[in-house]
Amino acid sequence: MGIYLPIAEMSVNVFVLLAMGAAVGFLSGMFGVGGGFLITPLLIFYNIPPAIAVATGANQVIASSFSGALAHLKRGTLDFKLGTVLLIGGIAGSAAGGFVFALLRAIGQLDLFISLLYVVFLGTVGGLMLIESVNALRLTKGGVPPALKKSGQHNWIHRLPFKMRFRTSKLFVSVIPVL
Repeated sequence: MGIYLPIAEMSVNVFVLLAMGAAVGFLSGMFGVGGGFLITPLLIFYNIPPAIAVATGANQVIASSFSGALAHLKRGTLDFKLGTVLLIGGIAGSAAGGFVFALLRAIGQLDLFISLLYVVFLGTVGGLMLIESVNALRLTKGGVPPALKKSGQHNWIHRLPFKMRFRTSKLFVSVIPVL
């Protein structure tokens, strides 16, 4: 059973879309991974134009973020200050992304750029996960349990300037990575 997507100007099988949504929702709920991280490449693989796939993923992220924020608000664990800083960074990033999006569309390279960027991004994440897994397996094979980070243990990110205290989250970190 097909439905017509007027913005994408194509017909798609509604059951395939429902299956994709169910799979992404399951993985998001089970492992806590971002749904937009998964749905965008799936839609691109299903031949949805990359610009439409990115916009669809962005809408899914907004909906799931709002749902999660309501749940945390109910529990009293919503950090408004941290959320505001993230929002400021998100608005700046969205504005910059919109500018680059318009520029790439004007020169006719938008679809290629998005597809290549996803390959590089997902390949990098997958490669880093592979390296971490191989190192953990190598250590456990040698009889050494993998070292877990202890509370209060710091790395390079904690030495960055412009520190800000987020009381609800119990964090005192630089605002640079948060933005």
